[in-house]
Amino acid sequence: MSKLLEIEDLRVCYHTYQGDVQSVRGIDLDIGYEESVALVGESGCGKSVTGKSILRLIQAPGEIREGSRITFDGRDVMAMSKKELRAYRGGEASIIFQDALASLNPTMTVGRQIMENLLYHRRLSKKEAKAEAVRLLESVGIPKAEQRVNQYPHELSGGMRQRVMIAIAFACQPKLLIADEPTTALDVTIQSQILKLLKQLQTENHTSILLITHDLGVVASIAERIFVMYSGVIMERGSGEDIFYRTRHPYTRALLRAVPRLDGDSKQTLDSIEGTPPDLIAPPTGCPFAQRCKYCMPVCEKQMPESTAFSERHSAACWLHHEMAPKVAGINDFAEVLREV
Repeated sequence: MSKLLEIEDLRVCYHTYQGDVQSVRGIDLDIGYEESVALVGESGCGKSVTGKSILRLIQAPGEIREGSRITFDGRDVMAMSKKELRAYRGGEASIIFQDALASLNPTMTVGRQIMENLLYHRRLSKKEAKAEAVRLLESVGIPKAEQRVNQYPHELSGGMRQRVMIAIAFACQPKLLIADEPTTALDVTIQSQILKLLKQLQTENHTSILLITHDLGVVASIAERIFVMYSGVIMERGSGEDIFYRTRHPYTRALLRAVPRLDGDSKQTLDSIEGTPPDLIAPPTGCPFAQRCKYCMPVCEKQMPESTAFSERHSAACWLHHEMAPKVAGINDFAEVLREV
């Protein structure tokens, strides 16, 4: 099946006085047409950098390393001219940033900010663009849209500002939407509404979604496939059922244990992952999770494991899946337990 987006060997670094911070270290990722994919991991693991790389938004001192390949709808993004990039960004691919108040221009009305996309990409007149801006605000569930279109970002609540960001992103009916932590700083009820809205608009506009988040609880209802990222590399990938019920990597298991369970005790204690992520100026030669993994073996610290495939869509990079590795219930030995988390 053809893919809307294909990323191969993506490497991104940031030049600093101390050395090059290797934020993304050779990841592969793909998204099908009208598919929802989630990129999950701790803060600082390279998720947002990956999202920005797709739109070539990495600026100095950052750099997308030579050899990185990003293909969108059959076209090489890395070879696009400035003119092609302007049409691509906001037109064919849009992004929602996690801080709506910081992303919106405080000196412009929200209506004007929506109209910018419409005037540039869809070539509408100002009158047509304003009418469309009102329609878009209504489509994302903002009441009294004709009044709200003339308001400034600071006059809106956090949930409304995020809805404005979604309206801007969908203004040109993009083929791909990158949603970078779209529910951050919103209460649980509003989070649910925003996710439901994204799913609804995805169906109406036939859009693919890349959801970037640190919260596995958020992706359960929206993502068809999940990529688990740590320290600039992909540790595990698979369908929602694979990740939640057939976990194959200790890091994925640790993330799941940090999510509160509805069927748990009201006084349940959430697990934390001991230790800290490695220094990406001098990343480890072995598995980046080795120092924090309770199943760590000598080989884990010396060499990065290759990805082991368990099905066409499910794979994980962990030495526990080597034939000589010890059996760990719920990771490489499902005869003992189907799911421990």
